[in-house]
Amino acid sequence: MNSKLSIVVRVDLDHSKAQVIAKGHITIHSVNALYVVAKRANSLKGGLDLELDISSAWVDEEALEMLRSAARARHLPAIIDPEQAPCTISVLADRRHHSAPAFRHAA
Repeated sequence: MNSKLSIVVRVDLDHSKAQVIAKGHITIHSVNALYVVAKRANSLKGGLDLELDISSAWVDEEALEMLRSAARARHLPAIIDPEQAPCTISVLADRRHHSAPAFRHAA
């Protein structure tokens, strides 16, 4: 898995939908890049339904919980969006996530 984070945004203003697709490795540090992109997409139109598709990414457990927490709160973290604009987020995640890299020792 490539650790470089790649983000693509698809926007359908007619149907008030946006999809942020991330691939690569999402950590507690790189998750802020997703938040910034989500904030920009959310600012395009009020009432936009925003889907964060991280199903093809390798997501650390803590980062996944951060994303889910933002979805439950319907706001992005205050450090990213101090005005706390309403943000309808859904997180599309796969089961592929981990909390720390596994290292194997040679016997």
